[in-house]
Amino acid sequence: MHNIELAVFDMAGTVVNENNIVYKTLQKAINKTGHELHLDFVLEHGAGKEKHQAIKDILKAIDIHKDQASEAIFQDFKQLLDDAYRELKVASFEGVEDMLAELKSRKIKIALNTGYNRAIAELLLQKMDWIKGQQYDALVTADDVSEGRPHPAMISKAMELLEVSDAGKVLKAGDSIIDIEEGKNARCGVTIGVTTGAHTAAQLQSAEPTYVLSSLVELPDYIMG
Repeated sequence: MHNIELAVFDMAGTVVNENNIVYKTLQKAINKTGHELHLDFVLEHGAGKEKHQAIKDILKAIDIHKDQASEAIFQDFKQLLDDAYRELKVASFEGVEDMLAELKSRKIKIALNTGYNRAIAELLLQKMDWIKGQQYDALVTADDVSEGRPHPAMISKAMELLEVSDAGKVLKAGDSIIDIEEGKNARCGVTIGVTTGAHTAAQLQSAEPTYVLSSLVELPDYIMG
């Protein structure tokens, strides 16, 4: 059992079930420029990252080095995503809200962090009827820091906002390798990979997290507040 004061959760694929709409939209925006990328490739090279950086890294992975091309794709992606979100139904994964309530009952603080910008992150939370102070205590987005994952800036910001000084008492959970790398770079005491989103158990295990879980519902069994 790990003594935890702060749990930092990635959003999409971790606590938010939005059916990979962001990465499907990234795939669509890139493929509109003449490529035929599969979703698995987009997830492998882009999952968990600030979305313009994700596009750059995906293009680099297919050996294209044109910043102007990435900017045009990014602008198209944002418009496509706006269109997709108008009709999108969003929910948390089964049992996640009860899990968060259990952590909060143990006096563990909850932060959400994401490679989305703040407008998108807040839209997702609004669609789920999640309210700051109830399901979570702080939200940190790509807009709030100058360095994206796997840099630990977002976790450091969450610790600052919620007045937690010991990274050894921080848990980071996410559905991608880069989430685990972010947690390790922040020197979190616990890093969790969960198989509800971007990466498989084998992919997550390659980053050597503390645990790989099939559902966050299992999480309270491993920690104490």
